[in-house]
Amino acid sequence: MPSIRILPDRVANQIAAGEVIERPAAVVKELVENALDAGATRISVEFQHGGRALMRVEDNGAGMDRDDALLALQRHATSKLAEASDLDRLTTFGFRGEALPSIASVSRFTLQTRTGQGSSATEILVNGGKLEHTRDCGRPMGTTIEVAHLFNSVPGRRKFLKTDRTESAHIAQVVRLYALAFPRVAFTLVEDGRTVFRSPSCTTLIERVTEIFGGQLAAELVPIDAAGPGMGLRGLIGRPGAGRATRHELITFVNFRPVDSRALNQALIESYHESLPKGRYPVAVLFFECDPAAVDVNVHPAKREVRFRAEPLVRGFVIRSVLQRLRELPAPGSVTVAPAPSAPPADFPSPPPLPTRDYPAPAAHPGSRPPAAVGEGPLAPVVPPPASLPGSAPAWRFIGLAHGGTAIFETPAGLILLDRRAAHERVWFERLRAAFKAHTVEGQRLLLPGLLELDPIASALLVDRQAFLRESGFEIAAFGRNVFRVEAVPAWMDPGDAQSFLRDVLAAFREGRLGGGDLDVAREELARMAASRAVRLPAHAGAQELQALVAELFATGNPLTSPSGRPTCIEISQGELARRFQR
Repeated sequence: MPSIRILPDRVANQIAAGEVIERPAAVVKELVENALDAGATRISVEFQHGGRALMRVEDNGAGMDRDDALLALQRHATSKLAEASDLDRLTTFGFRGEALPSIASVSRFTLQTRTGQGSSATEILVNGGKLEHTRDCGRPMGTTIEVAHLFNSVPGRRKFLKTDRTESAHIAQVVRLYALAFPRVAFTLVEDGRTVFRSPSCTTLIERVTEIFGGQLAAELVPIDAAGPGMGLRGLIGRPGAGRATRHELITFVNFRPVDSRALNQALIESYHESLPKGRYPVAVLFFECDPAAVDVNVHPAKREVRFRAEPLVRGFVIRSVLQRLRELPAPGSVTVAPAPSAPPADFPSPPPLPTRDYPAPAAHPGSRPPAAVGEGPLAPVVPPPASLPGSAPAWRFIGLAHGGTAIFETPAGLILLDRRAAHERVWFERLRAAFKAHTVEGQRLLLPGLLELDPIASALLVDRQAFLRESGFEIAAFGRNVFRVEAVPAWMDPGDAQSFLRDVLAAFREGRLGGGDLDVAREELARMAASRAVRLPAHAGAQELQALVAELFATGNPLTSPSGRPTCIEISQGELARRFQR
């Protein structure tokens, strides 16, 4: 067995870089945090080729003298801590002294800095962890750090980077998060020589949100400002009904640090329990403030997560504050639901015929449970007899509608309760899945194209998946940085749903549900998402329409469940009715 030895500093720094420098955006994050800690009021971020070729962060902060600049490149050299107890009083982003030496060990690293008192600036060049030179240079007060050829000393790490477009999107997202946290700091972002984002100092958060994410998102937000014992909550939250398919637009800060806090996220989601449909997530830009001693910011190597010392108190305060603000808002307007077509629109391509399954009418056995019904309890999903038997769709006699969404049928064996929406979703799912697979989805051109404003990561995903979206019936054209024009949508879609549906699709790409290499799986998931949007139930439906729905439902491959797995119908047998009425 080899003898134990202490690693050289250069190797230790490269290993440490694996914890905090996972991609170019992590470098930008660390350098922007240093600029903010230095009191900068102007920060410029420039990068090339997704950050792998070059990243440059320039600020007008306090700067460093030569001795401090050299010390900053040593491991665990920091001005923020002297004792472990200082962690309870942290008001800065950086504090461990790991970032700069780690970055310098895996890149060509150039530091230029000057304080307000010095007559000249200092330049330090480190290449792959090796100090090349230290000399005087000219520059105004502040600091510029240039990181070139990231991971040049550990080429294996470069293989794990994504495309330039994806890495660029992550860098832009990082800069935008810190721009949100500090509206009064002017930010500039330049990609490959082109200015992507330039925001002067803003007086309000809503101004900065409008500049960064556009007016569409800003219009969905309302301010919140609440105070509690030792904690405060302020920022912007979504109006009731303004939801997303994922949590990516639920942005939280703890003491101005952008973090992913499970406690805050769950509290926000629970607060919107009655304001958003199940499966939708709120939109928010929220700042939670508390005593630094009440939160542990050192639980994650990259400081992305935090842990509260009194998590139940934090959770309760957030829920109460958000609920109170939501109750002050007017309820969202009622939505007029258009009648559901009994067949696809005339210009919708006819998909290949669906597989048919024949089911006989249940035999009459008063007071007994037919063998076709399975499950425990009084209400069980309807399971028809095997389809090798002769017959057609079940012979159910329509009785009426209950609460608009449930159709009631009589059978010789009892009663059937049919969920109209679940049944329609199953029918539409199989229509759309067949059409997507056969590439026969037609689009409808919009007289007035809609504008879609996205964050940088969603924009990159949309550009990369243009061909997939085009074959699914969408025509989308770039219309500025992170802004797109929706020129055509699938014929089955209500044009007014296009923006929210596309956001949901991009969120599915982001989570990997549509990102695999198997296009058939991706098309099936897209059909599952589309089925719920294609259904538009009329308030009333007659016997003829509902009998036709039953026939269409039992012509599908799986008539007993919706695409999301909910039962389409349940049965109450005559025996169960007799037991309930004590007959």
